[in-house]
Amino acid sequence: MPSKNDVQHRLVTAFQRRVGNPLLRRRTAQQLLETTGRVSGEPRVTPIGGRRIGNQFWLVSEFGERSQYVRNIKADNRVRVRLRGTWHTGTAHLLPDDDAVARLRELPRANSAAVRLVGTDLLTIRVDLDD
Repeated sequence: MPSKNDVQHRLVTAFQRRVGNPLLRRRTAQQLLETTGRVSGEPRVTPIGGRRIGNQFWLVSEFGERSQYVRNIKADNRVRVRLRGTWHTGTAHLLPDDDAVARLRELPRANSAAVRLVGTDLLTIRVDLDD
């Protein structure tokens, strides 16, 4: 029998994949993360929420290493992040030892609340931006 976390992960990711992400990708102000698909080699774009601090961009994945974009980062950590309509290249770093709950307190409130609400395996990610 699947665990509560498994069911929650399936429901949330199905909603994100079919409804949330397609709508959010169209918003010009939406922050986006572009990874390279680990199987296809094609660009994969995911709506995200986080904050730029200097030449770093911080975010928290709600499903940790179960998230497809995290799996893509593990295979190739070169990414692009769209901030305020401009794309920036960078290198993503998974930070499992970072306190993701504390990190969420430093990030935009609305997104952080959603991540806390639906997340089951929080994982901090830092993107070192090239510019």
